[in-house]
Amino acid sequence: MILQTDSFSIGYKKRNGGVLFIQQDLNLCVSEGEMVCLIGPNGCGKSTLIRSIAGLQPYFGGEVYIGGEPVSKQNNKSRALLISLVLTDRVDAGNLTVFDIVAIGRQPHTGWFGGLSEQDEKRIWEALEQVHLISFAKRNFNELSDGEKQRVMIAKALVQDTQLIILDEPTAHLDLPNRIEIMLLLRNLAKQTQKAIILSTHELDLALQVADTIWLMQQKKGVIKGAPEDLILKGSFQQIFANGAFSFDEFTGNFNLNYSNTSEISLHGDKKQVYWTARALSREGYSIVPEALLKIEARPDNCWIITSREDSFNVNSIENLLKTLKKIRD
Repeated sequence: MILQTDSFSIGYKKRNGGVLFIQQDLNLCVSEGEMVCLIGPNGCGKSTLIRSIAGLQPYFGGEVYIGGEPVSKQNNKSRALLISLVLTDRVDAGNLTVFDIVAIGRQPHTGWFGGLSEQDEKRIWEALEQVHLISFAKRNFNELSDGEKQRVMIAKALVQDTQLIILDEPTAHLDLPNRIEIMLLLRNLAKQTQKAIILSTHELDLALQVADTIWLMQQKKGVIKGAPEDLILKGSFQQIFANGAFSFDEFTGNFNLNYSNTSEISLHGDKKQVYWTARALSREGYSIVPEALLKIEARPDNCWIITSREDSFNVNSIENLLKTLKKIRD
């Protein structure tokens, strides 16, 4: 076991000296090679938990153990040998190169003067290779894209050579392709290096696909833990994110918007065509009802056949399907 918390309580000190508890008595654990995604609604305490585990802010009960060592008993240097941390803060690196930034991660190992040994340099090159940035070593850090910068910060965490890497919303500033790449990279690194990786994220769809374990944090009610699929089957996501405007689809792992559907339509045909047609119809205010008088057959050759009481129409796209239905409804 790499990380274990024992009756861990987090929060903030009040001005009157009391404590505003955000979460209490958390008992969490992470093993070697395990990737954990921390998910929950805004304000539930995700960042507070991340920062408290890392020792960046005080906690108010219980203890955190990394490799059996209590974090509260460690000074800054010894803590840096246990935990690597990647925060969401943007880094202004001046004229530092990618190699220079990654080399900073070796600081807990280099002694007072910070000179790099041959072993340190070898470790830096290994980390750059692990994040696919060998050819970027001499590039100025500030010239990189956001996705490339995030991979540099992950390499910096790798060369710190800790058992545990913690990341606070590592995909927050990234576009979709980079979000996917970073999440896959972190999963692969957990398996390759056998380090424990914990990250907080709002990317529920990606977390469900890459995480070994989900920590689903509730507002002041603790953390539900388990394999993504187990939490789906238990209805945990629907429970935590309950909202009249949308619902969690336990078959696809996506959130569906709850439209006001006032018309009925029957839909059958090719499975893929039916899925995307149903989404478009729901957006336009239709409920799918098998016995409805207005019927659609969705065929695999991008042909939709609309049958009403009075007539039949063939269209070749969902866009034209919706236009035709509007004419029929009007």
